[in-house]
Amino acid sequence: MASVNSLTDVFIWIVGILVSLAVGSGMIKETLTVPGIPSTITVIAGWIVVVGAIISVILAVFKK
Repeated sequence: MASVNSLTDVFIWIVGILVSLAVGSGMIKETLTVPGIPSTITVIAGWIVVVGAIISVILAVFKK
């Protein structure tokens, strides 16, 4: 049963990374906007999300 939980955890983590990259990319391209927040801040937040997702992948690779 441990391997099923481990496989599920990996799948959920991969989905989270893909969603983070999609949202970050949308914010960078100004496809996704937040009402009341200037587009410059939204773009910066998008870059933070993308960089955070990439750092998460790098740390996960080195952890294993």
